[in-house]
Amino acid sequence: MTVRLRPHHLLCILTYVGKGYGRDFTANMSAIVRRIASGEEFEIVSGPDDICSPRLNEQASHCHEARISLRDENAAQDISRCLGIGVEAGARINLGMPLKMALRRSFAAEDIRSACFGCEWTYLCRAVASSDFECSIL
Repeated sequence: MTVRLRPHHLLCILTYVGKGYGRDFTANMSAIVRRIASGEEFEIVSGPDDICSPRLNEQASHCHEARISLRDENAAQDISRCLGIGVEAGARINLGMPLKMALRRSFAAEDIRSACFGCEWTYLCRAVASSDFECSIL
Protein backbone atom coordinates (compact mmCIF):
# COMPACT_ATOMS: atom_id res chain seq x y z
CA MET A 1 0.00 0.00 0.00
CA THR A 2 1.35 3.41 -1.00
CA VAL A 3 1.90 6.07 1.66
CA ARG A 4 -0.60 8.92 1.34
CA LEU A 5 1.02 12.30 2.11
CA ARG A 6 -0.41 15.81 2.15
CA PRO A 7 1.93 18.45 0.71
CA HIS A 8 3.03 20.18 3.90
CA HIS A 9 3.96 16.84 5.46
CA LEU A 10 6.56 16.46 2.72
CA LEU A 11 8.31 19.39 4.40
CA CYS A 12 7.75 17.97 7.89
CA ILE A 13 9.41 14.65 7.11
CA LEU A 14 12.60 16.45 6.04
CA THR A 15 13.32 17.51 9.62
CA TYR A 16 11.57 14.72 11.51
CA VAL A 17 13.69 13.56 14.46
CA GLY A 18 11.21 11.34 16.30
CA LYS A 19 9.24 14.01 18.14
CA GLY A 20 5.52 14.56 17.74
CA TYR A 21 2.15 15.23 19.30
CA GLY A 22 2.09 12.02 21.33
CA ARG A 23 3.19 8.40 21.46
CA ASP A 24 0.75 7.07 18.81
CA PHE A 25 1.42 9.95 16.45
CA THR A 26 5.18 9.63 16.83
CA ALA A 27 5.19 5.85 16.31
CA ASN A 28 3.05 6.23 13.19
CA MET A 29 5.11 9.07 11.74
CA SER A 30 8.37 7.24 12.45
CA ALA A 31 7.11 4.19 10.57
CA ILE A 32 5.99 6.32 7.61
CA VAL A 33 9.26 8.24 7.43
CA ARG A 34 11.24 4.98 7.53
CA ARG A 35 9.13 3.62 4.64
CA ILE A 36 9.79 6.73 2.56
CA ALA A 37 13.48 6.70 3.53
CA SER A 38 13.72 3.12 2.30
CA GLY A 39 12.55 4.23 -1.14
CA GLU A 40 8.82 3.62 -0.99
CA GLU A 41 6.78 5.80 -3.32
CA PHE A 42 4.16 8.10 -1.83
CA GLU A 43 1.06 9.72 -3.26
CA ILE A 44 0.14 13.35 -2.70
CA VAL A 45 -3.38 13.72 -1.32
CA SER A 46 -5.69 16.60 -0.56
CA GLY A 47 -6.63 16.73 3.11
CA PRO A 48 -5.73 14.34 5.92
CA ASP A 49 -3.15 11.68 5.10
CA ASP A 50 -1.52 8.66 6.70
CA ILE A 51 0.46 10.88 9.09
CA CYS A 52 -2.76 12.51 10.31
CA SER A 53 -4.53 9.21 10.99
CA PRO A 54 -3.73 8.88 14.73
CA ARG A 55 -5.11 12.38 15.39
CA LEU A 56 -8.30 12.35 13.33
CA ASN A 57 -10.52 11.30 16.23
CA GLU A 58 -9.03 13.81 18.66
CA GLN A 59 -11.10 16.81 19.70
CA ALA A 60 -8.14 19.16 19.09
CA SER A 61 -7.18 17.75 15.70
CA HIS A 62 -6.38 20.50 13.22
CA CYS A 63 -6.25 18.20 10.20
CA HIS A 64 -9.44 19.54 8.56
CA GLU A 65 -8.94 23.24 9.36
CA ALA A 66 -8.76 25.81 6.56
CA ARG A 67 -5.37 27.06 7.80
CA ILE A 68 -3.92 23.58 7.32
CA SER A 69 -5.34 23.38 3.79
CA LEU A 70 -3.67 26.73 3.10
CA ARG A 71 -0.43 25.30 4.50
CA ASP A 72 -0.78 22.44 1.99
CA GLU A 73 -1.35 24.86 -0.90
CA ASN A 74 1.74 26.88 0.04
CA ALA A 75 3.86 23.75 0.42
CA ALA A 76 2.68 22.34 -2.92
CA GLN A 77 3.59 25.56 -4.73
CA ASP A 78 7.01 25.84 -3.06
CA ILE A 79 7.92 22.18 -3.58
CA SER A 80 6.68 22.17 -7.18
CA ARG A 81 8.87 25.17 -7.93
CA CYS A 82 11.86 23.62 -6.16
CA LEU A 83 11.63 20.21 -7.82
CA GLY A 84 10.19 21.24 -11.17
CA ILE A 85 7.36 18.71 -10.86
CA GLY A 86 3.66 19.06 -10.08
CA VAL A 87 3.00 18.38 -6.42
CA GLU A 88 -0.75 17.97 -6.59
CA ALA A 89 -3.31 15.40 -5.50
CA GLY A 90 -2.65 12.12 -7.29
CA ALA A 91 1.04 12.78 -7.98
CA ARG A 92 3.24 9.84 -7.09
CA ILE A 93 6.75 10.63 -5.90
CA ASN A 94 9.76 8.59 -4.95
CA LEU A 95 11.99 10.70 -2.73
CA GLY A 96 15.36 9.48 -3.98
CA MET A 97 18.60 11.18 -3.02
CA PRO A 98 18.54 13.91 -5.73
CA LEU A 99 15.04 15.09 -4.75
CA LYS A 100 15.75 14.81 -1.05
CA MET A 101 18.95 16.86 -1.38
CA ALA A 102 17.20 19.53 -3.47
CA LEU A 103 14.47 19.82 -0.83
CA ARG A 104 16.99 19.95 2.00
CA ARG A 105 19.00 22.72 0.31
CA SER A 106 15.88 24.78 -0.34
CA PHE A 107 14.48 24.14 3.13
CA ALA A 108 17.74 25.16 4.82
CA ALA A 109 17.85 28.32 2.68
CA GLU A 110 14.22 28.97 3.74
CA ASP A 111 13.13 29.07 0.10
CA ILE A 112 10.31 26.53 0.53
CA ARG A 113 9.00 27.35 3.97
CA SER A 114 5.99 29.57 3.34
CA ALA A 115 3.84 26.69 4.62
CA CYS A 116 5.67 26.78 7.94
CA PHE A 117 4.31 30.18 9.00
CA GLY A 118 2.59 29.77 12.35
CA CYS A 119 3.67 26.16 12.87
CA GLU A 120 4.56 25.22 16.43
CA TRP A 121 7.47 23.07 15.21
CA THR A 122 9.28 25.88 13.34
CA TYR A 123 12.08 26.25 15.88
CA LEU A 124 12.82 22.53 15.96
CA CYS A 125 12.81 22.32 12.17
CA ARG A 126 15.09 25.34 11.86
CA ALA A 127 17.54 23.73 14.32
CA VAL A 128 17.53 20.43 12.39
CA ALA A 129 18.13 22.23 9.09
CA SER A 130 20.91 24.30 10.69
CA SER A 131 22.64 21.08 11.78
CA ASP A 132 22.64 19.92 8.13
CA PHE A 133 19.79 17.52 8.98
CA GLU A 134 22.17 15.47 11.11
CA CYS A 135 19.53 13.91 13.39
CA SER A 136 16.80 13.66 10.76
CA ILE A 137 15.39 10.17 10.32
CA LEU A 138 14.89 10.75 6.59
